[in-house]
Order: sequence, then C-alpha cells, then structure tokens
Amino acid sequence: MTFLRNIYIYLIVCFLAVGCSVKNQHKNDIISSPHPLASQAGKDMFSIGGNAFDAAVSAAFTLSVVEPSMSGIGGRLQSIYKTQDGNISGVDATTQVPLNYDSKNSSSDSYGYKTIGIPGVVAGLIKLHEEHGVLDLKTVMAPSIRHAEEGYMIFPGEAKRQASAKDIIESFEGTKHYFLNSDGDSFIGGDIVFQKDLANTLKIISENGREGFYEGEIAEKIVNDIQSNGGLITLDDLKNYLAHDSKILTGSFQGYDIHSLYLPSYGAITIQILQILDNLNIQNENELAIKISSASERAFEYRYYQNNEDSLRSILSYDVARKIANKIDNDDSLLSLKSESNQPVYSDLAVGHTTHLTTADQHGNVVAITQTLGPNMGSKVATKGLGFLYNVTMGPYLGGYLGEDKPGDRASSHISPTLFTNEDEVVLALGAAGGQRIITAITQVAYRYLAQNSPLSDALYLPRYYKNDGILYIEDHLGINRINAQLFPNRYNVERIPHKAYFGRVHAVALDSLKKLWVGSADPDWEGTVSSYYKR
Repeated sequence: MTFLRNIYIYLIVCFLAVGCSVKNQHKNDIISSPHPLASQAGKDMFSIGGNAFDAAVSAAFTLSVVEPSMSGIGGRLQSIYKTQDGNISGVDATTQVPLNYDSKNSSSDSYGYKTIGIPGVVAGLIKLHEEHGVLDLKTVMAPSIRHAEEGYMIFPGEAKRQASAKDIIESFEGTKHYFLNSDGDSFIGGDIVFQKDLANTLKIISENGREGFYEGEIAEKIVNDIQSNGGLITLDDLKNYLAHDSKILTGSFQGYDIHSLYLPSYGAITIQILQILDNLNIQNENELAIKISSASERAFEYRYYQNNEDSLRSILSYDVARKIANKIDNDDSLLSLKSESNQPVYSDLAVGHTTHLTTADQHGNVVAITQTLGPNMGSKVATKGLGFLYNVTMGPYLGGYLGEDKPGDRASSHISPTLFTNEDEVVLALGAAGGQRIITAITQVAYRYLAQNSPLSDALYLPRYYKNDGILYIEDHLGINRINAQLFPNRYNVERIPHKAYFGRVHAVALDSLKKLWVGSADPDWEGTVSSYYKR
C-alpha cells in the first residue's frame, strides 16, 4: 500500500509540474526599451536561447553606450522581476554615499566630483545575470561593446540632451573628450559616435565580472580621478559595494496583486495611489483627470514617512486608501478649479533623466529595470580613459527626498518598477523615466490598461494628468483626440503642456492570456521600440 501511495503521489506531482510548465509557456519573448539598439540587443539574446534576464542585462549595458545622458555604468539601478518558478524579487543597486562623507562639509554643488556616489549599475546587472541568466557574460555584453567600439548613430533626443549641458561639460576634461566632437561642438542627430575607451571598460567587465569594475585597473582610475578633484570615493568604497535583494511590497488593484519595491524605490507610494484609484467613483474623463491627479497629490504627502514602519503600514493599507478615496469623491471643490495661480514655469523634460526597460520570455520570466544617473548627464563628470559618466548622489539634488544624506546611505528616488499578477502569472510589467512624474506615469498607464481596459498602446498614448499648486497639467498631445472629451476648455488654471516627455516615459509589457502572447509598448514620446522573438 505504501508503494502504491508513493506512486500515486509521484504521478500527481508530475501532473502538476507539467500543468505548471504548460501554463507558463508563452508564444514569444519580448522587450520594450527606450532605444532600438537596446531592444535589438535583447532580441539577439532571445534568438540564441537567452532568457528575459539575459535580454534585460544586454539591453541595459547597451543603453549605457547609446543613451549615456540618461543612465550608464556610473549610475544606479532598481529592478523587480518574476522568475519562471513564480518567485518575485528585486535588486537594489542604488548609488551609495561614501563612508568618509561628512554632511557638515557637504557641497551645495548640483554637479561635479563632490556629488559623485558609489556606482551601483554594474553590481546590479551582474547580480541579475549571475543569479538568473543562462548565457555567458561575454555573450550578453557583446552588443554594448560592439556599439561602443564600432560606432552608433546618435539620436536627436540624445544629442539635444548632451548639447543642453555643453557649457558645463566643457569644464571637465574627460567629459569634453567623450561628449564633444573634434571641433569642440556637441554631436547632432545622425552623427556616428565612437566610444573606444568605454568599449575597453566594458570588455574588462565582461571578462572579470563585478571585480572588473569595483577592483583592479578600472577602480584605481575611478578613485585617482575622483580624489584628485575633491571627490570622496575610495578603493574600499568600491570593493565593499554590494547590490542587495530588494524588499517587495504588495497591494491590490482591480483584483490583481501589485508588486513594487521598498526604499530606496518609491513603490509604497505607487501602491497607495493605485489602491486609492481602486476605490474612486470615476464617471468620465474630466473626473478622471481631477481624481487621478488628486489621488497622486494625497499619496505624495506620505513620501517622507516611508521609512517609518507604522507609516508604511498605513501607506499600504487598502482601508486607508478607501477612506482617502471617499474624501476625494465627496470633495466638490476638487471639480471647481477656481483657485488663483500664477502661470507655471515648465521645461521640456526630453532634457531629463532616467531610463526604463521591460522584458519577458516564453517561460514566464519577467524583468523590469529602471536605471539613472540622476539629472541629465548626472554629475557631468567622466574620467578620461574610462568613457562613462558618473551619477549625482550627494548635494541638493537628493538631499531633500528623505532627509540629510549620511555615510552609507543609498539614494532614494521616485523610481518604481512594478508588476501586476493574477495568481502566479504577470499580466502587466512596467516602469518609467521622468523624475517626479515616474509614479504618476506608471499609475495612470496601469489604470488605463487594467481599469479602463484600453489596449496597452492606447494606455501609453492617452493623456496623463498632474496637479500641483492649484494647477491641473494636461498633456496636449494627439491622445486627447482619442478620448473625445472637452477637458476644462474655459478654466484658466488648467495648463496644457505641449512638450513631449513631460509626464514620464513608460516602457511596458503585458500578457494576452487568451493567446498566451506577450505584447509590449514603447512610450510614444520617446525614441524606443518593442522587439519580439517567436518560437520556431
């Protein structure tokens, strides 16, 4: 009897394993990224048997070459992912304040050597690859090395961002060497750019892994340059830097589970906004514009309390979200928009910062990575001989987020890659670039897709809203025509923003559960693409 019972149990386990395997099989692999060469790098990994982790890491390294104003190996990274066996986890590879930092002697500079923190991107990408990739690192990094060595065509947006910082980067020898042409001018869209020193740096990393960046020749060059110019990073800072497993936060929206990252990401605020939205009574587009931006405004008031355990429980509480939603629904003054306000000052956030990519594969692995240097071109500093820009960590840029920086602190930001699941399957994975607009972009795209049932491309295309200091900001893009709504045409404190990328740049992947097919969308305000690879 025992033998038969064991056989019976064995058959059940096998049946369940096969069932799970079939359930998680999808017809295609996919990547959505902010640059076609990064998307192609991901697709190339899929075509030779790589998984979503290989594709994501390959694309991220490629972005460090072709979109260097937004991110790179001198910056920071946050990632959330789901493995094919159902595990949801994340990586914290945020830049870190050097251990010899003294806030009493901190600089008020917003760029330069004194603002540079310990880079985290390389450690984060290597961690993702070592723990979950299936291809070797040299193969995964080959596209980034090739583009740096053989040259790539710079896009107009990237050229514009670099040109906007020309007056500053001219004062840094290394930066001037890499980001101005031989005549001392900024590159223009269509130029072919070569980064042979960066190619060499990437080769050393591909051959030696994490140690190739945080120890040895590269580490010594980093420290010598930074310390010679008043910066703080030491060899021990680099050697001891580690990418950590992230704490995953959860919530609920439209019957789906939300998964996002705890500090130094702002996943708690993302979840709170979505749970408020889940309880709002929204009848039309005008109400959506006011109430969705009001939900963001209320949740943003909790930004400075995320590191308090009791406050975090309140932020993540669905009951608290319901109470906030009830107040919004019953506040008639929100719809009047009668307060006086000065004309806002805004800029073209195409000259912005941060980049995001999302990948998914046939086996159910899903990876969302957000990486950044801080503001446009980060610290504006590059070491001659290495080829990459460093981040901003210390100084006024980050000092106001969660309090004064201390030695060993990691830079908190609005970065918030997020997954939505139904049972053990991801139905939507996304993240965004765009500073403080990251969270509003993510939550509004998720609302369009999961609550309004808009196709994914429409969810990214339709207008986004942002309310601040009595002004409701509305994207004045073609997506407004799609909703066929008159959005407050006579209200003087409603500001239509014509600039592209002002409301964040989202790159997303979703599951068509009926067709077992991944679909993706790249933000229409950017220069990215979606690439799919299908089983043969």
